[in-house]
Amino acid sequence: MSERRVAVCGGGIFRPDIWRGECAEEGVAIAYRDMLKSIPGFDPADVDVLMMSYFSDHLNQQLCMGWIIQDYLGFHNKPGYRVEAGGSTSLDAIANAYFMIKSGMFDVILVPGWEWMSEVDTATTNMMIASAADTDWDFTVGGYYNAYYASLEVRHMQLYGETCEDLGRIAVKNHNAATHNPYSQWRMEHGTAYITLDDYWKSKLVCWPYRTLNNALISEGAACLLLAAEDKVKRYTDNPMWITGVGLGTDSMRPGDRLVDFPFSSFRDKAAIYPDFVKRPKTPYPEMANFGSMHAAALRAYAQAGITDPLKEIDVAELFTPYDGVELCFYEDLGFCGRGQGKNVVREGLCEYGGELPVSMSGGLTAQGHPVGATGLYQTIFLYYQLAGKAKTKYGQNALQVKNARRAMVTGHGGTACQGGVIIFEKD
Repeated sequence: MSERRVAVCGGGIFRPDIWRGECAEEGVAIAYRDMLKSIPGFDPADVDVLMMSYFSDHLNQQLCMGWIIQDYLGFHNKPGYRVEAGGSTSLDAIANAYFMIKSGMFDVILVPGWEWMSEVDTATTNMMIASAADTDWDFTVGGYYNAYYASLEVRHMQLYGETCEDLGRIAVKNHNAATHNPYSQWRMEHGTAYITLDDYWKSKLVCWPYRTLNNALISEGAACLLLAAEDKVKRYTDNPMWITGVGLGTDSMRPGDRLVDFPFSSFRDKAAIYPDFVKRPKTPYPEMANFGSMHAAALRAYAQAGITDPLKEIDVAELFTPYDGVELCFYEDLGFCGRGQGKNVVREGLCEYGGELPVSMSGGLTAQGHPVGATGLYQTIFLYYQLAGKAKTKYGQNALQVKNARRAMVTGHGGTACQGGVIIFEKD
């Protein structure tokens, strides 16, 4: 693999929301037009290949949707690929574009991502998403993602003692950040007023311990991201965001199997922390309470980027957390704190704006929106403006700008973190 660097050079957004009337092609085209405005030096002829990011053929009600998008954008004569990895689809699209440029095969790659989740009713959407679980076992006995993630969080609560109030604090943090993001679905639907813990307690209980404010939104939306090799970057931006670390990891498809997931016995330092008041499973880390795929991905990304203390060495992060308990667990799995200490990160405000490592200042999946194939692209564009010091340029105000941010992280995961990824970005 070549030594040349690869950078994110900017992107464009079609704001996530519930159904508004535009079809997916129009949404992607609007995001692409937004990208053209923000990258004046971009020439469509420069694009070597498109890396299409969308999760569900069912939700699109169309096979091979990427070809339609290429036609609509005027790239039907260019090579095109589709990446699909559940919720990690957009993260994997960025990673694959990086690998392709890094290899020397291509110089400039456009990554369009989208999802249209309102063409069917919400119950049907949830059923279609649930088919990303094991359809021979879990799905057939009523396995839906609300229940999966709720059971994983209940297990973590049992072992390590966080409370529903901790989950509420994360919800309040993310929703209030979203009020400063004009591209957030929450702001569009609810305005710019802050919420409180009282509002959280009043929100509907969906699947204990999760309330509506803890859950990712059903969304339609699109985004486009431009990646380029080092010798092409200056055509497009004076503020490149370099990719300095990429890590991917996997775990068992069925969460219950993680109690005997022997490959993760290599994480012996994590297993040693396992509480003594419950029966010790064969593999006490990650078991069902944590996410081994994310821990493995983080270790690989950190090694490439030269990171040894992520809490201190990363300045801002956008985490793929469809439920707020996942964010708390990821504080542990990504090495921001020790296992079982995620609750302390919440209580000490370490991942709030102004804290040691602000997390999901865009609003994240529960407030910015979650059109799956575009979600990680939204988060990456947000980080691009953070590292460029130009959050006000894109988002209209400085309230979200993390001062002097130089290194950022984005994550993605699919299924119940059956597969996960971490990408580290840096500015010069």
